[in-house]
Amino acid sequence: MKKLALRLFALLLAVLPVGVAAQGLAPDPALRAKADALVAILDGRGSYETYFAASFRDKVPAAQLSVIAAQLKTALGAPQKIETLTATSAWSADLTVGYARGTASVRLVIDPAPPHAATGLLITGTAPRDDSLAKLEAEFRALPGASGFGLYALGNGRPTPILEYRADVAAPLGSAFKLWVLAELARQVASGERHWEDVVKVGAPSLPSGVLQTWPAGSPVTVQTLATMMISISDNTATDTLLTTLGRAKVDAMTEAAGGSVPVMTTREMFALKGDSALTRAWAAGSVDARRALLLDNAVRISTAKLDPTVFAGKPVAIDSVEWFSSPAAMAVVLNALRGADATTRAVLAVNAGVDPAIAKRFGYVGFKGGGEPGVLTLNYLVQAKDGRWYVATGNWHRADDGVNEVQFAGLMGRALALLAAR
Repeated sequence: MKKLALRLFALLLAVLPVGVAAQGLAPDPALRAKADALVAILDGRGSYETYFAASFRDKVPAAQLSVIAAQLKTALGAPQKIETLTATSAWSADLTVGYARGTASVRLVIDPAPPHAATGLLITGTAPRDDSLAKLEAEFRALPGASGFGLYALGNGRPTPILEYRADVAAPLGSAFKLWVLAELARQVASGERHWEDVVKVGAPSLPSGVLQTWPAGSPVTVQTLATMMISISDNTATDTLLTTLGRAKVDAMTEAAGGSVPVMTTREMFALKGDSALTRAWAAGSVDARRALLLDNAVRISTAKLDPTVFAGKPVAIDSVEWFSSPAAMAVVLNALRGADATTRAVLAVNAGVDPAIAKRFGYVGFKGGGEPGVLTLNYLVQAKDGRWYVATGNWHRADDGVNEVQFAGLMGRALALLAAR
């Protein structure tokens, strides 16, 4: 599975330096000038070669940046000016770029040495002007393919809908199924069956996302480490190790109770099934019991198979069958259950906020897990407003004929959170 959160954002984030200084430092005048010049870059008029440093150009080709800029213009109109600049150091800032029909949140980092080429750029969200829940729903309805979302207030009992669209329709989740695994781990910790400091050995490697697939076989790790890597960087090998450690029957029981699809595949099984047309057909045609038998009968073959990292080749593959499925309403139930778990569970869920920092700062807590592969994208948030009220925002978008626009969908979900924060 791809890292959930957004593949495009992750790529751009990779060129941002770590260890940025705390806010409050005065920006260098060159930073302001570079920010103003970004408007022309986003409008397709500026010079990519002179604006960006070679380190950036090596990671983000001009053609890719042009696609991003075009997507933003399609959604928001022409870029016009830098509306706000909040310095995070003398050489970095969070920007609000004003467009004709909305705004984009951007992080910019420049080289301290002249000519101060841009070394980092991250687009963290978009929003139309004068937004509303009605506008948000209309844009979800207009997405090609199929989509669904739900905004919920949490209290005593089941989540209370604020706004829903196809919220009872199950959709492919990608890596968001890992929330089921976290929920079962939280249950086992609460019951005393497991402890966060329990040490287990890393299991069979899956494909990225993640890093554990590169570690020595059998490396000892705690279940808390596995859970943190599973949620924060969507580590597939961590997920598979944790799922099998907890017990597949128990994870299935948690998932079924939460309204998700069973049996719950490991990520390695998913890659193996999608990479074998015969197994794909058998899985698609099989009942729940037949699918369990298929996994059991092919366990050795799958555990020792050489996985194909090009299985997707940039195109949707069997997203209507070899997937994990749930509806927005059911995902809200899972997130509400995680709200009621212990502090460690909530801390694990909050390592990666998965949204524009400017929006995240409007809440007291943001927990997140997303999922995606070609043709599939889902983003799920558990948030607490600063007045103490809790909410869930969950959405999905998928299409079997093409990919989905990650920038566009991230913008929609960011707007949903901004609207919740304004309630």
